[in-house]
Amino acid sequence: MIIAGFGFRAEATLDSLRDAYERLGGGADALAVPNDKAGALCIKQLAAETSLQLIRVSAEALQNTETETQAERVIEARGTGSVAEACALAAAGTDARLIAARHISTDRMATCALAEGNDQ
Repeated sequence: MIIAGFGFRAEATLDSLRDAYERLGGGADALAVPNDKAGALCIKQLAAETSLQLIRVSAEALQNTETETQAERVIEARGTGSVAEACALAAAGTDARLIAARHISTDRMATCALAEGNDQ
């Protein structure tokens, strides 16, 4: 199963998330976001548009996931180097592997990463 993990700012739009996802070529089986962002309109719209399940990732799972990207600001705020990468990896399961490191949307409001795993 391929999971598209997302990190995004409060100002992000559907276009922001779509752009970051499309930069990776799409093709995910599900979307994953931090639990506190799962209610955002933009991610709900993307899930509806793509007909993909939206997986909520806990703050604890984010903090316990090693990421390829190490952004200091994100480490301070979230306890992980990349929210998108951590969401993708955590949602894909214990033996997950990152298949695409985070890509940033053109407007710099959203990031997306892809991970593959056997869970879900």
